[in-house]
Amino acid sequence: MGILNTVLRAFTWWNGQTLNTQLYTWRKGQKVGEDAEGNRYYQSKDGKRRWVIYNGEVEASRVSADWHGWLHHTYQATPKDAPLPHKAWEKPHQENLTGTPLAYAPAGSLRRADPAERSDYEAWSPE
Repeated sequence: MGILNTVLRAFTWWNGQTLNTQLYTWRKGQKVGEDAEGNRYYQSKDGKRRWVIYNGEVEASRVSADWHGWLHHTYQATPKDAPLPHKAWEKPHQENLTGTPLAYAPAGSLRRADPAERSDYEAWSPE
């Protein structure tokens, strides 16, 4: 790791953990699991504090509902120890795609490559 990466890690939080978070994790953290996206979950040795180290960009919507419940002390057991039952109709967890090219665009949206023809709307033009 170069000097520039070390300096960036000291001051930026959006590209993974900062240097201080890494030091805190080494000193007081106890790894409890990892999810499908590669995010690592830790808790303090007394179990009072819980946190996540993201694999890549820091985006809260990348945490699945199972791990979210564990992080917020809703569940005492981790999802790997006691997985929550999922219904057959539930889709797998997906991060928030707002602002990306994969974001949802309805049929009349100008963001679509082929916007639908609108016959129910007539643009106003001044006389």
